Amino acid sequence: MLNQEEFEALINDPNKLIEGDITWKKERSPWSGFKVNIISPSDYPIVLKGNYNPIIAKLTYAIIHCQVGCIYRLDLGQEHRNPDGERIGETHKHRWYEPLRDKQAYVPPDITAPATDPIQVWQQFCQEAKVIHNGIMTPPPAPQLTLFP
Repeated sequence: MLNQEEFEALINDPNKLIEGDITWKKERSPWSGFKVNIISPSDYPIVLKGNYNPIIAKLTYAIIHCQVGCIYRLDLGQEHRNPDGERIGETHKHRWYEPLRDKQAYVPPDITAPATDPIQVWQQFCQEAKVIHNGIMTPPPAPQLTLFP
């Protein structure tokens, strides 16, 4: 289990690093995604996943702890309802809180780019999550539209 003190140390560690370029891969149409390892001197067992659907402008970046699951996530393009019933907007973050795990969300003031600009959102996400990315992120593949006769 991940306690609150461990989470705070992890998320506030400025030495989390992603080495190399990130390339989105086509998944089930129209979705694309990626998964990369996060390296740190403290050897946290974490990865980062991204998912994007350009048709509905839905974008997610999530830090996944390999032992407990999602601990930090940014969602754009999908409303969220907190456990107390409060509705949170289409741009929201989930931050690990030990009693509720990742169920609680809030509106982040630091994400100003739209879901349709995944690279700018990525830069804003990395800055706030204290993740250094030594590489580039290529744009997600354009959706393939199929025309029916």
